Amino acid sequence: MSAAPAVSIVLPTFNRLEFLRAAVDSVLAQTFTDWELIIADDGSEIETLAYLATLAELPRVQVLRLPHTGNPSAVRNAALRAARGQYIAFLDSDDLWLRRKLEIQVAAQRACRVARWSYTALTRIDATGGTIRRASKRPRAMDAGTIVEQLLTLSVVVATPSVLAERSLIEEAGGFDEAQLFFEEYDLWVRLNLLSEVCAIDQPLALVRSHDQHYSADRIGACQGRLRLLDKMERLACAPRLAPVLRLERAKVAAALAAVYAASGRRADALTMLWRSRACAWRSGSWWLGAGVTASRAVAPSWLRGAVRSRQRWGLRPERAAGETHERPLDQDKAEPAQQAHERNGQHEHGGHAVQHGHEPG
Repeated sequence: MSAAPAVSIVLPTFNRLEFLRAAVDSVLAQTFTDWELIIADDGSEIETLAYLATLAELPRVQVLRLPHTGNPSAVRNAALRAARGQYIAFLDSDDLWLRRKLEIQVAAQRACRVARWSYTALTRIDATGGTIRRASKRPRAMDAGTIVEQLLTLSVVVATPSVLAERSLIEEAGGFDEAQLFFEEYDLWVRLNLLSEVCAIDQPLALVRSHDQHYSADRIGACQGRLRLLDKMERLACAPRLAPVLRLERAKVAAALAAVYAASGRRADALTMLWRSRACAWRSGSWWLGAGVTASRAVAPSWLRGAVRSRQRWGLRPERAAGETHERPLDQDKAEPAQQAHERNGQHEHGGHAVQHGHEPG
């Protein structure tokens, strides 16, 4: 058996061949070459399997053919069990890396004395590869060190393809929770952060794609997943100061889930969710507001609900819920000059504003 690589790349997939090829190409194009790629296939169809068979012939690529489960955590854990590298890097089958992603991140990770894992900034792209620009000019936070509260409140974005972690740290944390069907990545990030500080690399090295095939498009499942995550973190006995944060987040998510239930016609479930969440939510103004709106929807007659939907359809709802605008398509080669601009400005080097540690350098 060959020597263990520095990085094991975990890439789960289920079909999505139109995106998978580009994801794999972004790995093969990496300037850092001491890696192995483990593709865990969740029972894809014949066309995808034929493509994966060609990859299995490459010396640094291993393809795991698994029975279909539809469980991203189980698929990633299968790849983690096969990994041999010192570090684990995650990449989803619809996302991309810039060419120097591993080179920059591995160097930054090795320079971190207090953090055993790291994440980078990202660029969002659409199904065609076009850059998605946020309407707000305010930059998102890139927090380092202990960021458990930010992870629980989703006030920091730690995208799966931006994460690099010591394999031993992931094993110590127990890997992905296979019962956590949504927000399974944030569940793991919180557990990693309870064991180790995190290093933040303020340079967009991952391209995260938004499209209509997302597993997380199930709004009810997503809300249920967040509630499970928050309940789990409360049982893990996080710092006492996080107790009110967890209560407030549970109240917000419970109100959101009740609203989704009501909007989908599950009025009894909506009212039941509001009733069950009242104990943790009675101090939350947003919960009371959401509860009032949801309860009104749940008990309103069908003709009134139809009138409200018609009013929204004819222009009285927000124009863009996501607050994003699209530009022309951007492929990996077109993204590279932006990275080179970062490098010319010295933003990829350790220290400065690009790499944030939990503490000041000694």
